[in-house]
Amino acid sequence: MTRNYSRHLVRNTNRTAVPDATTAPGERGWIFDIKKYAIHDGPGIRTTVFFKGCPLKCRWCHNPESWKPTPEPSFRQARCAQCGRCETVCQAKAITFPDGYPVTDAEKCVLCGDCATQCPAGAREIIGQEMTADEVMAEVRKDVIFYNESGGGVTFSGGEPMMQVDFLVTLLNRCRAEGIHTTVDTTCHAQAAPMQRVAEAADLLQCDIKHMDSGIHERYTGVPNNLILANIQALAQAGKAIVIRVPVVPGFNDGDENIAGTADFVKSLPGVSRIDILPYNRGGLEKSVRLADEMNLMQTQTPDDGTMDRIAETFRGYGFEVKIGG
Repeated sequence: MTRNYSRHLVRNTNRTAVPDATTAPGERGWIFDIKKYAIHDGPGIRTTVFFKGCPLKCRWCHNPESWKPTPEPSFRQARCAQCGRCETVCQAKAITFPDGYPVTDAEKCVLCGDCATQCPAGAREIIGQEMTADEVMAEVRKDVIFYNESGGGVTFSGGEPMMQVDFLVTLLNRCRAEGIHTTVDTTCHAQAAPMQRVAEAADLLQCDIKHMDSGIHERYTGVPNNLILANIQALAQAGKAIVIRVPVVPGFNDGDENIAGTADFVKSLPGVSRIDILPYNRGGLEKSVRLADEMNLMQTQTPDDGTMDRIAETFRGYGFEVKIGG
């Protein structure tokens, strides 16, 4: 019998992180993954650092584990051997086996991670780790030789890295001091002043445009697009290096009218000459069932090659360089 993990965790939506008062602002942040040898997150070979937390709740999201700004448990039931080890090692007594599968009471869970580290089947994970800037930079430096040989560097992604702007700027400045190229992959849903801080410290901004109709945008992401578009306009007018990224999601934004509207908007941005189009990936659906909270993700299909080619040709017709897949 298949069980959604959300049935096996008593939800606690009030959990918040306790900041470390002994650390200076910007020296610590929440990261949920660091991906090495990334080739679709900016120029050359890159290390991609994924920040936890996002102000958008996109219904096609590939990384729903990034939504919460703090750590959360993940459970892959298909891997569970029903051995009971997690119940045994849980000092908080948060795990029980009432029907043969583990049930976790989030009110008792302290996110210590003992159940994850002791699970022999690898069914459990705590997603999200507080890291210092020194710890992140230590990971980044391991691949400097690849950056130098390929024209690559580091990409800060998420989630939304702008939610941890002090930590982001600290890392950007450290990379610049060491001659490491930086890219920030952002929704641009942030206030103008912090957006400007980041733009001044980053070498390249990859800015998402999801839909030109603000009402449709809000219906599918949880926020309108006015702040996003205003930020992109301001960044372009300031002469910042920008690549526009458009996720292609069938049934949401792949229609001719929206694609033409997107092209018209980007054409008005001074200095912007490239658009990356990213085909929707269903991987987020599988990830979402491992998490505690219900997520209203779309049940749509990956766009076919014909759709991607049609959209690419439309953008090329406006004079843009277009890359499929980022």
